[in-house]
Amino acid sequence: MTDVNNPPVEPDVSEEHPVSEHWVWAGYHRPAMPRAFVDFMGADWAPADPVPEVHEAVANFAARREALGRRFSDATLVVATGNPKVRANDTDYRFRAGTDFFYLTGCQEPDAVLVIAPSAAGPRSTLYVAPRRDARTHDFFSDSRYGELWVGARRGVEECATYYGIDTAPLERLGADLASLAATKVLCVRGFDAGVDAMIDAHEDDARLTTHLSEMRLVKDDYEIAQLEEAIAHTVRGFEDVVRALPRALGRGERVIEGVFNLRARVEGNDVGYDTIAATGAHATILHWTRNDGHVNPGDLLLLDAGVECHELYTADVTRTMPISGKFSPAQRRVYELVLRAQQAALDAVRPGVDFRAPHRAAMDVLAQGLHDMGILDGPLDEALRADRQLYRRYTLHGTSHMLGIDVHDCANARNESYLGELREGYVLTIEPGLYFQSNDLTVPEEYRGIGVRIEDDVLVTADGHRNLSAALARDPDEIEAWMAQLWAGGPGDLSVG
Repeated sequence: MTDVNNPPVEPDVSEEHPVSEHWVWAGYHRPAMPRAFVDFMGADWAPADPVPEVHEAVANFAARREALGRRFSDATLVVATGNPKVRANDTDYRFRAGTDFFYLTGCQEPDAVLVIAPSAAGPRSTLYVAPRRDARTHDFFSDSRYGELWVGARRGVEECATYYGIDTAPLERLGADLASLAATKVLCVRGFDAGVDAMIDAHEDDARLTTHLSEMRLVKDDYEIAQLEEAIAHTVRGFEDVVRALPRALGRGERVIEGVFNLRARVEGNDVGYDTIAATGAHATILHWTRNDGHVNPGDLLLLDAGVECHELYTADVTRTMPISGKFSPAQRRVYELVLRAQQAALDAVRPGVDFRAPHRAAMDVLAQGLHDMGILDGPLDEALRADRQLYRRYTLHGTSHMLGIDVHDCANARNESYLGELREGYVLTIEPGLYFQSNDLTVPEEYRGIGVRIEDDVLVTADGHRNLSAALARDPDEIEAWMAQLWAGGPGDLSVG
């Protein structure tokens, strides 16, 4: 029972009664804050001093916005980056900007929105961002999602204008500004910010905008290629780290392999570009094995499919299959060499003017012939390769290539006729054939069961052919064995980052 002569120190301050003379509502499961404390926290802070820097690629972003605005000159275009996503209760995942938004701005601020509006002088771009949560209000220490004492300072309205080379406006103005626009229609890249989607009536051309943005990204400019080269260089170092650490993984498991590579990704870049596949033994026959909770045994192969995402969000996507002991067994080597021949045939097919499927067809021809020679495919080879049969696919389900860029499976909203059409100079795609013999597949000789091999490289289409951007990583089986031995000569488990 409450003692009426000694009232509670904290009054009944709730969401329905958020403030009182002496107390400030702080949120569910949190005690109210004394106003004296709030006033004290808001005093005697030096003003923020924004760093007067400019993003190195502002001209690229501006050119993309200009081209997009002129392509849709009769419409206002709205592209949101998205919001923080809840991982559990009040804990968010690390934020990553929406791909289309980032491609047009370079901005990685959450909740931001780009608006490209037509005008007599041409497309006019405005970036809407949230003001800083600094000492001007108590949000800077009371807001655990955005407050600067919780998550660090962010670029506000003024600093974003300088850094990204674009006109900016406070995010709170977005609704009123959209309502006041006189454009005949407003198109939106939907699915990233429910609040923004609700402000704009759906239009039949929304999908056309999304498709066009994917198709703009098919051809990479010099800046994008440099970013991909940086991501790949860090990825090569991550593979070296894993080989050095393999002795430590014995008896401990695939988690060690994943953790070692992911350390490189965070040290050198923004993160991994996708969940690392660290598949040993029969797990290598599972195409997207990301649990990485298996044992690491000396006689098995390791299929490592991993990529570092650089700070500007471009990602590598590389796969190597290597013997955990440092030496391929005869059966492992036969399977590996077949996949390597298939990959080389696919690489040889990459050049401007050929259709996207040409490398895949070249790889499948080699794999099917090899499977036939191994006695795994019975009957005439042309029967197994027939489009209405495709029996070889039992052992190699996936395609040989996909586009690569800001997303690991880049340009996913492009039309089939664009994505699957002729390769053009500036495209970057993967070349990644594989063979996967399940451990319980009775059509496969027992010595091959449980073996999975994939070899993947990132390839730039050039004016006269192609350039393998990840060629620095050994592919030949003899070179792989020598590479592993050289790394181990420096000391097992010797992991160097920096």
